[in-house]
Amino acid sequence: MAGNIQSVGVIGAGQMGNGIAHVCALAGFSVMLNDVSAERIKVGMATINGNMARQIARNVITENDRKKALDLIKPADTYDALASCDLVIETATEKEDVKRKIFSDVCVNLKPDAILASNTSSISITRLAASTDRPEKFIGIHFMNPVPLMELVELIRGIATDDATFETSKAFVGKLGKTIAVSEDFPAFIVNRILLPMINEAVYTLYEGVGNVESIDTAMRLGAHHPMGPLELADFIGLDTCLSVMQVLYDGLADSKYRPCPLLVKYVEAGWLGRKTKRGFYDYRGEKPVPTR
Repeated sequence: MAGNIQSVGVIGAGQMGNGIAHVCALAGFSVMLNDVSAERIKVGMATINGNMARQIARNVITENDRKKALDLIKPADTYDALASCDLVIETATEKEDVKRKIFSDVCVNLKPDAILASNTSSISITRLAASTDRPEKFIGIHFMNPVPLMELVELIRGIATDDATFETSKAFVGKLGKTIAVSEDFPAFIVNRILLPMINEAVYTLYEGVGNVESIDTAMRLGAHHPMGPLELADFIGLDTCLSVMQVLYDGLADSKYRPCPLLVKYVEAGWLGRKTKRGFYDYRGEKPVPTR
């Protein structure tokens, strides 16, 4: 089972990729971390180091755990550095053409029995698998953000995914100490099928003037006991990602209830994507976040 996965390749050293590398290394897997530039890999490694330091401060891991884990992560500047990996997980931006290009480029470098996975939060696993040379060894392994803290991983089989790939992936996720929810391959799977329309509805509530940013977030934090208000959460996820997932739901299910709110589109057009660009439904450029509406 997970015994035959010893080395993991991670494509993308951003928020999701460095989190996945982090948990894999702590679980004892050797990790090859790839991105489009050495600089991005360096930033990803620095983030992992910082996040592990925080775990030490909270007594989640020891200094020795961190040292051992960091030694297991190596930079992979090119795809051929992933040649020995037993499992390769793609964590690129939520755009299907970008993911397809990565898969067609990386496949030629992988050993024949390597499993290929996507961390997509919404795109059809069956369609992505069809752009590879190994649809039966392709699977969706969707981690939640932030990866080191979140307990859940969604496992999604494409129509061609074979049982061995599914069982091996299941055992691998178990070894990371995560809990699995198995989802059918329908747009946005389980978590985002429920979560993103809620966020989109919160944006409509703002758009229609039912409440301002602060009142909407306070209402859901204190009235529904959500740890974070939906607009604050949208900023954390990234408004571009929220829009991409809503678009996948709208296109894939052709139901008007999934229509992305025009205000969400407007924010993305403005480049106000949330925390990562310092502005979204809140402005993060000052000492504390200030609502932008």
